[in-house]
Amino acid sequence: MDSYRVGLTLHPTRDVSGVVRTIVDWAGRHGVGLVVRAEDKARVPPQVAALPSTALATGCDALISIGGDGTMLGTLRLAVEHPVPVLGVHLGQFGFLVEVQPEGLPAALDRLLEGQFTVEPQSCLACTVCGDDVVAFNDIVLGRHPGEGFVVATLAIDGQQYGYYRCDSLIVSTPTGSTAYSYAAGGPLVSPAAQAVVVTPSAPMSGISRPVVLSSDEVLRLELHTDSARAAVEVDGRVIKHIEDDGAIEVRYRRNAGLVVRMDPRRHRERSQLRLSLLDLPLLPEQLRELLPAPLRDEFDRRQPPPTP
Repeated sequence: MDSYRVGLTLHPTRDVSGVVRTIVDWAGRHGVGLVVRAEDKARVPPQVAALPSTALATGCDALISIGGDGTMLGTLRLAVEHPVPVLGVHLGQFGFLVEVQPEGLPAALDRLLEGQFTVEPQSCLACTVCGDDVVAFNDIVLGRHPGEGFVVATLAIDGQQYGYYRCDSLIVSTPTGSTAYSYAAGGPLVSPAAQAVVVTPSAPMSGISRPVVLSSDEVLRLELHTDSARAAVEVDGRVIKHIEDDGAIEVRYRRNAGLVVRMDPRRHRERSQLRLSLLDLPLLPEQLRELLPAPLRDEFDRRQPPPTP
């Protein structure tokens, strides 16, 4: 297995040294090569090699994202032209994509090397923003600048215009991204198994005021109207460009653009359901019980009232 190589992507500000040391020790025992992006070389031990960001996916058999969902999304974007399995180690606050906690990392690394995992394909949005190509695994957003008015944009699907939006922001999301900004703006929760694109206006003033769900085969175009304010374009939460009233974005859905490692898909779904329940979807008592560790589950059972005869 000395030809097996793993790339590391690091949260930009969190202390990742403990997790990195665990991975370095494991790699040394198993003859696994480790690489990191050149800009992160100073944050890892000297035995970890460096590669340009553009070569990380093509030079590795798997990637390990150390952080939260934001780090995972960035890792998926790095590998979009050459998808390889990405294992997420959770150091964030409220992650849906990442699965492995630091204490479970040694066992997960062994399973990664042995191929004992499943892969969850992730779709993305392939977008053209004023001629520049970008990809978004959660969402692409047209957002207004405070104090500069509203975003006013026309909606066209497969070249046919359908109406306009006048709102604070326009959110175009994947099914995975439907749990993020789109959901906070009143959009629907879409199953990750679905193939769809969701367009959700935030704080609509006039025009189309409700979310729209499109087929994955339809091409979406949003074009700023002449009386629109300047808009910031965000991709997965990062501002990438500012566009004026002649700007437009075109969005296509791309299947199987990312590969997320799942060690326990059922358990991960249950944890994601719990996180959603904390937002808006209450769980039944028996569903909550299944998410508890065994000692707490026993205590939960003791506290339940006896069944009614």
